[in-house]
Amino acid sequence: MSAWVQLKGVDLRFGGVAALHAVDLRIAPGERVALIGANGSGKSTLLRVLHGLLAPSAGIVLRDGNARQAMVFQRPFMLRLSAMNNVALGLWLRGAPWKQAREQALAALGRVGLADVALRNGRTLSGGQQQRLALARAWSLQPQVLLLDEPTSSLDPHAKREVEALMAEFAQAGMTLVFASHNLGQVKRLATRVIYLEQGRVLADLPVHAFFNGPLGATSREAELFVRGEIG
Repeated sequence: MSAWVQLKGVDLRFGGVAALHAVDLRIAPGERVALIGANGSGKSTLLRVLHGLLAPSAGIVLRDGNARQAMVFQRPFMLRLSAMNNVALGLWLRGAPWKQAREQALAALGRVGLADVALRNGRTLSGGQQQRLALARAWSLQPQVLLLDEPTSSLDPHAKREVEALMAEFAQAGMTLVFASHNLGQVKRLATRVIYLEQGRVLADLPVHAFFNGPLGATSREAELFVRGEIG
């Protein structure tokens, strides 16, 4: 199977701190990959390397340059514009005529259930609405790969369900998903594969069923404690 991205021996250092160490990783189109691990394990850093926002200090990143990709951050930045224009501006900057950009933005807002707030200032929306707006902004670009950094960590239960439902719909449409999460229930519901990180190293890379039901102690005592909820 072809790969969307492949990492070979990737290290990343910030000064004297090793954020990633000797990461070997291959992600194929259509996979739903969850990155898990305790705070500071390297999940967000790895997402940024995968997206091309950070260059490794050593190693190789091979990426399908034809695959469109987008990223949704844990706390998405909203411009002091309407929800519609928060989406339309990115499309316009990529060459769409302004009228067309606004039409596509409205369609994207409708896709995530925000058509009724299209004219409201994006910064006045609730946390759940802002996260859905960020998903609309990403979806409007028609990406084949979507990376998400803790997309529901600060949301109430209702908003979490809404965002998870959108992620599931995107995956069912064939989009590749790579997301960092501390919510193990969410990982079980959405992922097909789990990558466990510890101090910048990949210590487990398994199908979701094998990760949660296999002998994790043989891979990492810390991974087992994480799954049991004793660290995080």
